[in-house]
Amino acid sequence: MRKFLSGLVLISLAVLFVVFAVANRHLVTVSFDPFNTAAPSVGVTLPLFIVLIAIAIMGVIAGGLATWFRQRRWRRAARLYETEARQARQELAELRQQTASAMRAAPLGLPAPILPGPGYTSGRDKTGVTL
Repeated sequence: MRKFLSGLVLISLAVLFVVFAVANRHLVTVSFDPFNTAAPSVGVTLPLFIVLIAIAIMGVIAGGLATWFRQRRWRRAARLYETEARQARQELAELRQQTASAMRAAPLGLPAPILPGPGYTSGRDKTGVTL
């Protein structure tokens, strides 16, 4: 379903692009000379649709760069947290290894702890008085 919708959107955008290009084939002169508009020293004559699409592409690139620079703080924080998480995982692995080696080195003949029976109280009754 997702591929179908993506295809539908892309096909409709392609049709709009072709219709726009056919309707705006007029030649325009883009000049970068503000002092001589009649005969510019730096100018390019292109179809109008190419000029408009090039400006749209430049706008998308400028917006992407602005967003990328604005998110610098979040990327730095993510790198810091990733470094801290990597260090914590390494410390955890070392502690698990130490615990496992300590468990292997512990003497085996220890008696089992005595656990309280079903009628055992913790040493205080309901009112908090020590028995």
